[in-house]
Amino acid sequence: MTTEPRPGAATATGAAAEGGAATTPAVPQPVPVWRPNTPAGAVPDTVGEWWLTTGLLGPTGAPLSVQLTGLGCDRLDTTVTPVGEGVALIEIAVPVRATVRAEWRVPCVGATAYWTPDTNASRWLPPSWVAPRTVSLSLGAPVAALVGAGDRTLCTAAAGETTAPVRVGAGVVEESGEFAFTVEQELRPDGPPMRLRIDLSGRHFATTLHEVGAWWAEGRHHPGVAPAARMPAYSTWYSLHQSVDAATVEQQAVLAAAVGCESIIVDDGWQTTDRARGYGHCGDWVPNPAAFPDPAAHVAEVHRAGLAYLLWYAVPFIGRHNDARDRFKGMILREEPHLDAAVLDPRHPEVRAHLVERISRAVEEWGMDGVKLDFIDRFAVADPPPAPAGADRGEVHEGVLQLLADLDTRLRRTRPDVIVEHRQPYVGPGLWPYATMVRATDCPLSPAENRQRTVDCRLTAGPLAVHADMIMWNPAETPEAVAVHLVNALFSVPQISVDLAAQSPGQLAALRFWLGVFRRYAAVLQFGTLEPARPDLGYPLVRAGDAGTTVVARYAPLPVALPAREAGDGPRTVLVANADADPVVLLTATRPERTRALVQDCRGEILSETVLDLVPGVNPVTVPTGGLLTLTRED
Repeated sequence: MTTEPRPGAATATGAAAEGGAATTPAVPQPVPVWRPNTPAGAVPDTVGEWWLTTGLLGPTGAPLSVQLTGLGCDRLDTTVTPVGEGVALIEIAVPVRATVRAEWRVPCVGATAYWTPDTNASRWLPPSWVAPRTVSLSLGAPVAALVGAGDRTLCTAAAGETTAPVRVGAGVVEESGEFAFTVEQELRPDGPPMRLRIDLSGRHFATTLHEVGAWWAEGRHHPGVAPAARMPAYSTWYSLHQSVDAATVEQQAVLAAAVGCESIIVDDGWQTTDRARGYGHCGDWVPNPAAFPDPAAHVAEVHRAGLAYLLWYAVPFIGRHNDARDRFKGMILREEPHLDAAVLDPRHPEVRAHLVERISRAVEEWGMDGVKLDFIDRFAVADPPPAPAGADRGEVHEGVLQLLADLDTRLRRTRPDVIVEHRQPYVGPGLWPYATMVRATDCPLSPAENRQRTVDCRLTAGPLAVHADMIMWNPAETPEAVAVHLVNALFSVPQISVDLAAQSPGQLAALRFWLGVFRRYAAVLQFGTLEPARPDLGYPLVRAGDAGTTVVARYAPLPVALPAREAGDGPRTVLVANADADPVVLLTATRPERTRALVQDCRGEILSETVLDLVPGVNPVTVPTGGLLTLTRED
């Protein structure tokens, strides 16, 4: 339908409604909200405002309407499509180029957390006057959820634009006690419409986010994920940093295979003799001949150890001390002096051709299985300069998309099952076709942060394998503490980054045991229904389950509810991993049942194997820190 301005709106004259108008004159005007971030003079001469009815009911039962503002147009074409109980899709098109802003509010009743994929966000409820975040192809994803009691969504919202920049805002309206959502997008008559998905169904927030991922995936092809990308990996970054060479990597590869890893990721340092931790020598991507004199022979040696091989590239950077820098004068998007490098402008075909040619050598010439593409988020520049002379793409995101598409085509020509790692915060669905795995951003020695980041990523990762940040620990760490690090990454693919030759027998035993648990139950851990609890508390309890098995990880002294099982239906196997210091795990059951209980410590040693007669209510079981309880329930 075509909307016409509501009475009293500041609009151009002559707007006409074609078909049914989407105005709702009876909707009360919202309480004005203070927004200090709106620049003076930002409003064009032509502004249209409309109310759009959605057919949805908010948390208190009140109808939800969306306020639409057209900056630069006096007419909008809108459609509202119900797609399930409490869920609607909204499409908004423009007859002329314009900025469209959509805003709606829900009563902030019983709210406990505000969820976004922003890697630096807390789960606290922000005020509405906080500046909106800009998401784009290489930065973030346009989705958010207001979560209430029982982890039920009060409102989950997402935008369908996954390439061009979209401004997404949300926050508490102090003046009214409501929670406002805003989405702002530049639209063209010959481009895609603004597409919004609003979910007021009241279901578990993880379920609603999973459905957003499925919505994004519609019509989007993904080539699949190589099996090695879903199995534990070894990374050289925290363990070796830039001090990598062929002999050391080959030694760690043999040891990594022995503990259960299936790939090795060689990070920064392979391309330079510099050890200063900057990026001043990035850009030509030529192996350091002293450390890697024969890359192809070295990769073959790692393959003989049974591991796939991935190589790191800081894609956007051209270092100040790199021989290739002079070639790209005038093709710089921005300087990064604190990193001793600059960001190349992907709008230039010469930049894209150089990067594709250099990165593809890893697979084509040296026989590697994949690449780790780092720092793609550095292409996301606020207010980028206009496309310079020689550029063949007008927008930065268009250049990034072309770069990744060209690289993907080139890599898959040699290796159809190539492995490509991306990293938070470039997690959006626009990048899914060009990646096979996405890793939590760096959080060394921070198991709780690793847990939250990987769970966040899992909720909207679509077809990608989600990897934990590299897991490291102090050499004096206890086996129990090593196990706690690993359990915090249980619902992602663990990456290990310690010197495996320097580990104690106890540390290695804990590592072997928990990587074995991950491998044995990888199907349910990665593909089962994921239900993290209490995002406001950083997910102190997380579970994943399928028809036969449920895995629960306990990170705080909370009771563990056994999944319902009636007449032999429901999960027969229940695993409870204890990452808390309290060894008393309280199992809550809804009916009497008999189960075999196996308790193992952090090394996998069996502490007890008994039959439990569970009663309705609370049943205490002792599981040591870093240990595992396996329940096999009788039919």
